[in-house]
Amino acid sequence: MRASDYVEIGNLKVAKPLAALVEDEILPGLNFDPDQVWGAFEKILADLAPRNKDLLAKREKIQQQIDDYHRAHQGAPWDAKNYKKFLKMIGYLVAEGADFEIGTQNVDDEIAKVAGPQLVVPVMNARFALNAANARWGSLYDGLYGTDAISTEGELAPGKNYNEKRGAEVIARAAAFLDQAIPLAKGTHGAATSYQHKDEQFCAIIDGEEVALKNPDQFVGTRETRDGQGYLFVNNGLHVEVVINKDDPIGQQSGAGVKDVIVEAALTTIQDCEDSVAAVDAEDKTIVYRNWLGLMKGDLQSSFTKNGKEMVRSLNGDLTFTGTDGKDFSLPGRSLMLVRNVGHLMTNNAVLYANDEEVPEGMLDAMITVLCALHDLNKSDGPRNSRAGSIYIVKPKMHGPEEAALTDELFDRVEDAYNLPRHTIKVGVMDEERRTTVNLKECIRAVKDRVVFINTGFLDRTGDEIHTSMLAGPVLPKGDIKGAKWLTAYENWNVDTGLETGFSKKAQIGKGMWAMPDEMAKMLDTKTDHLKAGANCAWVPSPTAAVLHATHYHQIDVFDVQAQLKQREKAALDDILTPPLLEGRNLSEDEVQNELENNAQGILGYVVRWIDQGVGCSKVPDIHDVGLMEDRATLRISAQHIANWLLHGLVTEDQVREAMKKMAKKVDAQNADDPAYKPMADNFDRSVAFAAACELVFEGKNQPSGYTEPILHRRRLEAKAKA
Repeated sequence: MRASDYVEIGNLKVAKPLAALVEDEILPGLNFDPDQVWGAFEKILADLAPRNKDLLAKREKIQQQIDDYHRAHQGAPWDAKNYKKFLKMIGYLVAEGADFEIGTQNVDDEIAKVAGPQLVVPVMNARFALNAANARWGSLYDGLYGTDAISTEGELAPGKNYNEKRGAEVIARAAAFLDQAIPLAKGTHGAATSYQHKDEQFCAIIDGEEVALKNPDQFVGTRETRDGQGYLFVNNGLHVEVVINKDDPIGQQSGAGVKDVIVEAALTTIQDCEDSVAAVDAEDKTIVYRNWLGLMKGDLQSSFTKNGKEMVRSLNGDLTFTGTDGKDFSLPGRSLMLVRNVGHLMTNNAVLYANDEEVPEGMLDAMITVLCALHDLNKSDGPRNSRAGSIYIVKPKMHGPEEAALTDELFDRVEDAYNLPRHTIKVGVMDEERRTTVNLKECIRAVKDRVVFINTGFLDRTGDEIHTSMLAGPVLPKGDIKGAKWLTAYENWNVDTGLETGFSKKAQIGKGMWAMPDEMAKMLDTKTDHLKAGANCAWVPSPTAAVLHATHYHQIDVFDVQAQLKQREKAALDDILTPPLLEGRNLSEDEVQNELENNAQGILGYVVRWIDQGVGCSKVPDIHDVGLMEDRATLRISAQHIANWLLHGLVTEDQVREAMKKMAKKVDAQNADDPAYKPMADNFDRSVAFAAACELVFEGKNQPSGYTEPILHRRRLEAKAKA
């Protein structure tokens, strides 16, 4: 950007689009002026930016020391005791302090007291952001009918027109769900011929007999809507609405006239400024912040064309029911929203400071996303995001307690700048870097009065696992890494530490993403594992997935599970510190080549959209044409994996280049129907996306912590300049 693209405010240079956004759109209605905001930010930068640089330098120094250790021990048997001693000596592994419990106050029930699905969505895309915010409630009928949760073969195939046999199966499956979630005293919901309520009681009519609920207190209210009569129930803190309309064609297929079963689905949503967006400059950051502002003010809208018709999407309002006592009450119509800021590594040219240095992006995110959220805190009526008066920020990619402490101080300073009570800003700690994992208790201690969330992120965590142990030896194939003992220990350690520090019914313990949005049957079969592991929230890739995953939380009371898990022996640190190496195992040439091409295809399929179209998260067909949700975390694994095998001689540079060219042609073919797509194989030498993909591999060993952002950002800026 040129000097004329900035306005000078104090000693800062603020990009004109961002300066205008703050002055003209964010600040009206708040008791601050631009000079106050930017002046406070300048002071924060003066004090905290140098510390941020020092901590990044410490990351690199520690990694160099670990590399030197592995060089000195190449070929020797793995010695866990000696390795752990070494990590303590260099300050990678810190001593644990006394036991404690978190003291976070003013936490919304969706985070503290009720377990349920969590969506993650790129806030840079207004339509996606709105869809996620509105995914608090969803149709179980639609979720079953429109996915492979019910067989799509034979007479149950969806077809172009409504399939009554498939519809009947949906109704039966939904009735079976009701039997489990809100059982009747006898009989089944599928046998009911009608529902009614009188004298504050609900009953089903079966064979002419009134049958009450097994637990009458589960019935909590009613409402009349254009869709029919709604009956509201609650189970494990989650609500279910049964909609009755015997005049509706769907309702007529149900013996009791059940037109739909509406479930409370995405309790919380992470509006993401980080891994799922491609925000590389002031223009992009302004879009990100404007969308978050619209969500906090409640006025965000998105216009789009669907089936030739212009559509406008906006935020849902709250829902009003009449309780069994005859009094009206409201339930939130929107998911409770957290915002994921950028981590400590990246900078952005949206603001320049000191000697025209780019500002640390995570610090800018904190300053602006909190300023936007003041609009929600200041509301006196209507739908609110946080009814407890808190602002929720997820902080990713922190390495150890010192970096967590820097985040805590940053949030202190932002609170002071905006005259907020201490710990108004809550923090979610992403446990996705190994130095955070092994020091998790001390990381939590550093933010103990504002922490509301710890989450295992297997994808980024695997990328860091490979990079940290890059010189220890060649790693296992990606599929086998998931079965190595470090992973189970890591997942259990996170839950154990959260329970040890008092998270149950105070904060979220989360698990990672279901990455196959088209494979809902598999998700329904397996994602209960996250609840059984003690997670009171787990990530899903879409509103539909949130609806289906919500049924798991009716099957399992996670807080009961947590009480049981609290009694088990804590996971073993030695297992976490054991890298997933081949350890002499020989792979065939075909195994190596298949793994290489699978990685190359995944890298190219994601990078080409990131670089050429600015798409930070999308469903990318894998080498077998199965759609997978990809973001920078999955890219980090694949790039680091090839870099590791290249370093240890399992593949050659020429072999990698040929695989990349071969897979570029496949990716081009997979995107042939996209009019905005720029083929890579037409001219490898001129494709910025292909160059970026190759650079991620061949320079992967030298990237800070194996992160992909520095290369992606630079190459995206290059592509934007060419465009």
